[in-house]
Amino acid sequence: MKSIVLTGLLSVFALTACKKDDQIAEKSLEQQKMEFQMRQLEIEKQKLAIEKEKIAYESQKKADSIAEVEKAKTAAANSRPQVIRETNTIYRDRPSSGSSSGSSANNGSSASQGTTQKKGMSEAAKGTIIGAVGGAALGAIVNKKSPGAGAAIGGVIGGATGYTLGRAQDRKSGRVQPRN
Repeated sequence: MKSIVLTGLLSVFALTACKKDDQIAEKSLEQQKMEFQMRQLEIEKQKLAIEKEKIAYESQKKADSIAEVEKAKTAAANSRPQVIRETNTIYRDRPSSGSSSGSSANNGSSASQGTTQKKGMSEAAKGTIIGAVGGAALGAIVNKKSPGAGAAIGGVIGGATGYTLGRAQDRKSGRVQPRN
């Protein structure tokens, strides 16, 4: 009977000893969970700091790019040559058609003269184009052995003829000065 009681006491003692180890293990497991969560929190903080640095870098890069574009625009604007956009032809021998007398023709300003500039293509230019195309077509048809050479010769002759006839029409209309 003593051995049964002794066995019972030992089993109770063993059971209580196992429960204490379980409690210590549970506390250790809780500490490990807390440490793990704290490490995860630190990692998340580092990720956030990296994102902030990335955003700051991108905004600085964009600002630098804008500044560089503005600098290039100002450099390009300063290096452009000035271009003359309008020319006026003044005819000195032509009488003024405005109400002003001949004294305004002597001052040399084109605004005070009453002449108007005709716009568009001149008759000489039109004649040159029509004559060159017509002459090239006719030259290619006439010279069947070498139509390219015929077209070239016909184009030159037709262009010269068209220019001469168109220039005469420009003189009649007053677009250019007649021969003296």
